[in-house]
Amino acid sequence: MASGNHTCMTEFVFLGLSQTQELQLVLFLVFLFVYTTTVMGNLLIIVTVTSDSRLHTPMYFLLRNLAILDLCFSSVTAPKMLVDLRAEKKTISYQGCMTQVFFFHFLGGAMVFFLSVMAYDRLVAISRPLHYVTIMNTQLCVGLVVTAWMVGFVHSISQLVLMLPLPFCGPNVLDNFYCDVPQVLRLACTDTSVLEFLMICNSGMLDVIWFLLLLVSYSVILVMLRSHSGQARRKAASTCTTHIIVVSMVFIPSIYLYARPFTSFSMDKAVSISHTVMTPMLNPMIYTLRNQEMQTAVKRLGKHRVLCKKEC
Repeated sequence: MASGNHTCMTEFVFLGLSQTQELQLVLFLVFLFVYTTTVMGNLLIIVTVTSDSRLHTPMYFLLRNLAILDLCFSSVTAPKMLVDLRAEKKTISYQGCMTQVFFFHFLGGAMVFFLSVMAYDRLVAISRPLHYVTIMNTQLCVGLVVTAWMVGFVHSISQLVLMLPLPFCGPNVLDNFYCDVPQVLRLACTDTSVLEFLMICNSGMLDVIWFLLLLVSYSVILVMLRSHSGQARRKAASTCTTHIIVVSMVFIPSIYLYARPFTSFSMDKAVSISHTVMTPMLNPMIYTLRNQEMQTAVKRLGKHRVLCKKEC
């Protein structure tokens, strides 16, 4: 944005993941496979949960929303990254950059809060099993999902409001493959130390506190499982373990990226790839591989499609 004598920045240039053409082709093929797997895996969860009446329960309602979040979150960065891997000049307009920042933190913030909703769901299921369906009714589930999206919106818009007035007068090179707060903030033609502190508090420190609270919550849940019978305990423990893995995959990269001063480190791009590309792909794999009920539902969906084709 222009300010005083500063020149208005119209576009940013990405350095990307590599400057070598051969390596860019390899990376393109790898991440095309990863993104395709992400889309197909999360769509499979969405379609399976929607079409199978046996999965019309609070837990799977929430799991479907997580799949929607993963699908949207990966789509904020992956398509642009794939295009840039085959392009000579990797640029993005100022408006496009700010839009990417907004949706990236909107969906990321929603996911952080939503993982807390899933932890609450497991806590109710284990501590109040006889009243679970009554407590986690449709109205509450919808309200929690809407709240998660609203929290993400507030988190993202607060960061964008702080960034939009900043003057950018050059250079315009971002050492990344997508627009994010730390890299964009470093290009501003003004002292951003106060803004950096506010954004670290808004993202990084909240991530740390939220992550610790979730770990404590799941520890309490696992302790409570001691009073359950063998079969029920194993099933609940397996579900909680799955949730802990997903929570760790989301929070650990996020804490690394945002809970420290916004200076560049050699591991930044690798962690960013894990955070933006790999985690949305692995989430559906983890749930479908570890969840027997979901595996059975996927098989039923496959058999149903086969029968429909034969009848046609």
